[in-house]
Amino acid sequence: MARGNRRETIFHDDDDHRFFLATLSEACGMTGWRVHAWVLMGNHYHLFIETPEANLVAGMSWLQNTVTRRYNVRHMAWGRLFGDRYKAVLVEGADSYHYRTLSDYIHLNPVRARLVLPKRGQSVLDYPWSSVAGGWALPPGKRPKWLAAEDGMKRFDLPDTVAGRRRMVERLDRRAVEEKIKKCGIPLIPEDVDARCSHLRRGWYWGSQEFAEKLRKLSEKLIKERKRSSRAYRKTPQVTTHSEEQAKRWMAEGLKTAGLLAKDLAALKGSDPRKLALAELLWKQTTVSQEWIAEKLSMRSAANVSQQLRRLNQAKTHAKLSPELRAFLKIAWKEGT
Repeated sequence: MARGNRRETIFHDDDDHRFFLATLSEACGMTGWRVHAWVLMGNHYHLFIETPEANLVAGMSWLQNTVTRRYNVRHMAWGRLFGDRYKAVLVEGADSYHYRTLSDYIHLNPVRARLVLPKRGQSVLDYPWSSVAGGWALPPGKRPKWLAAEDGMKRFDLPDTVAGRRRMVERLDRRAVEEKIKKCGIPLIPEDVDARCSHLRRGWYWGSQEFAEKLRKLSEKLIKERKRSSRAYRKTPQVTTHSEEQAKRWMAEGLKTAGLLAKDLAALKGSDPRKLALAELLWKQTTVSQEWIAEKLSMRSAANVSQQLRRLNQAKTHAKLSPELRAFLKIAWKEGT
């Protein structure tokens, strides 16, 4: 979760909400994230994310920086949109109890904020900016591809049918009526659990003691490995991330398909359709920087890459490519998605 700088509003109108979700969709396409639940509030947001790859930091950096740039352009603002670094809590997602409590905690946030008033007959479904109205209550074909609502329904032992989705909403509405507003959806912490560690608001993980022990051992192992190899890392190139490896692979395959060599790129204009098509693929489907793209495709600078991509008309650009390169790009985009 992350809040606005100085707890100021980050979602002023419906378009701000839509722009955030569109950017989140792009981030999921780049990183492979699966979002299990989300809610957008006035000055903060919550995301329940599963990260198949070890790319949370890179993905969140891209997400928040991109949202900030787009927000500033739209509102003619300048500077930081978000406050301190986002807060991340490790979750024992395979455990049904911890999965369910986190999901409900997120979905009942509008109730705690009094944006939904259950005693006046309002439902959590009436709040449009959460994954209840934005996914869980919708048929599978109308949900975002990155939303793992079907998995969520299974965790609550409910079928992903009209009746099952209705029962999910009714269950949340019952909690909203039966529980005190300020504590609605907040799980009780057993006395034998250290709430400073395992807590959705203050802790660094949400799971069982066994889960915490597993994380502790893993952390110790990683710290030892880092200490052993830190000097080596200063002397040799650091191991590249999965995303950069993917970008390099697509670069090599794309250039080969286009009949180009890396040395040929410098002689081509930055507006060359082959360069633009590859630049768009790398920018939207991986987390490599525009500086990286500019260097590898000989496009002068990150600013030039940014300008070219803003002006890009994908349909017109792809129409100028060879059938072989268009086929490669189609496969790559599908693979990235």
